Amino acid sequence: MEPALNNRDRFRAILRFEKVDRLPRFEWAIWWDQTIRRWEGEGLPAERPAGEAGIVAIMEHFGLDPAWQSWFPIHKPTYPRPASHGQGHVSDMASYEAIREHLYPEINWDAALPPEVRERHRRGELAVWFTLNGFFWFPRTLLGIERHLFAFHDQPELLHRINTDLLAFNKYLLNGIADVIEPEFMTFAEDLSYNHGPMLSRTAFREFLTPYYSELTPLIRKMNVVPMVDSDGNVERCLPWFIEGGIDGLLPWERQSGVDIARVRANHPRFAIIGAFDKMTMNQGVEAMRGEWERLLPVMRTGGFIPSVDHQTPPGVSLAQYRDFLALMWEYTERAAA
Repeated sequence: MEPALNNRDRFRAILRFEKVDRLPRFEWAIWWDQTIRRWEGEGLPAERPAGEAGIVAIMEHFGLDPAWQSWFPIHKPTYPRPASHGQGHVSDMASYEAIREHLYPEINWDAALPPEVRERHRRGELAVWFTLNGFFWFPRTLLGIERHLFAFHDQPELLHRINTDLLAFNKYLLNGIADVIEPEFMTFAEDLSYNHGPMLSRTAFREFLTPYYSELTPLIRKMNVVPMVDSDGNVERCLPWFIEGGIDGLLPWERQSGVDIARVRANHPRFAIIGAFDKMTMNQGVEAMRGEWERLLPVMRTGGFIPSVDHQTPPGVSLAQYRDFLALMWEYTERAAA
């Protein structure tokens, strides 16, 4: 057994494949609001702070290792809401230029990373991570799903213009973060895969994403932060593409998409993993959940792995079942480090 680490340093060590006393006990994805409402009806205290502080309070209520996530606004308050999910305001260069004045705000760093968060982080009590908009994700939010996919063929100049601006904004964010704190890891929000794999080709990835990743990831590493990606679905085919761009890890490895975490680790032995626990076992009883932990345990023992639900805990999971899940998490995060 390794000497006990504080919370911050345990996150830092595991993602760098260093020895730890136990694996972090972490939920990377906040719980569904329906799940929380159910649990409040089953005994979870309803009084908590607003925003990210309330999420940290739930983590600490369950005895999880608290981690603060900062996802910085990319829209100004004047940005108009889309008419519906999947619809965007941008259709061409002119409409992007018109909406651009409502994007890329200045950040209030005391609000984004409050002094009390920085102090808890300094003491080692609180891990900190942050999320940046990715170079597939953000253009999709502006164009809408269908227009975005056609734009790779029909409007390449528009995609490059958007991502050039996003690159500049992300550099601004990195400079601001580096001035106030040294987080443990970060993610790019991407969601470019679903259950049949990525929604773009390797050729398109290399043209429209790799140059921007390749410019940012060295800056992130210089901050002593692990650069990771958040993409749902089956990401196995596109992992080499991300690695070429300087990405060192990914979450959440959704089991229902067919991802094989043992195969991933065999093919990419120094690629960090957060997630991978099949949430569909969580309302099937202790033995089903134990079987899932046993599936993950050999990979957990190889390092660089923070096990967590492979997306948000669904509302079909009772509070009692979730506590069973946590009891098993306690056991297997110890066993993985033994």
